[in-house]
Amino acid sequence: MDRDFLIDLFSEFGAVDIKRMFSGFGVSADGVNFAMALRGGLFLRADAETIPSFEAEGCAPFQYQTRAKTVTVNSYWHLPPRLYDDPEELAQWARAALDAARRAAVKKRPRAKKAAKQTKPLLSPPKPRKAKAAKARKKAASTKRLVRNQAVTSRK
Repeated sequence: MDRDFLIDLFSEFGAVDIKRMFSGFGVSADGVNFAMALRGGLFLRADAETIPSFEAEGCAPFQYQTRAKTVTVNSYWHLPPRLYDDPEELAQWARAALDAARRAAVKKRPRAKKAAKQTKPLLSPPKPRKAKAAKARKKAASTKRLVRNQAVTSRK
């Protein structure tokens, strides 16, 4: 399926936006994606209210293969083949799919921000780190020894 075919197919429905999506196209209206054209098939958004209509038509949900298993996506179902030749009824199905997509968008909640880690209050203020100072003193002492040894060997 190409972009022009999809625009013609949904002409009775109204204005749609067709955008590249995975290996096909996503079809949206008013900023809501309600259909996708992938792998030579057209899939409409579905939910508990619209799935019985798809089942009555003998349609199946969108599926894809991974290396380990077949994944079924119940939120998108195959468009009944007879609707490719009936633009008026396709427009009704598309409106139902758009409504299902809107209902799904309302159900989605914004993700909660992660709560900041709470730390235990300190009983006493932290002690200053002495390790750096000790390391610096050791280095200075070894440098002094090195200089002294060089001076002694040069006198000999």
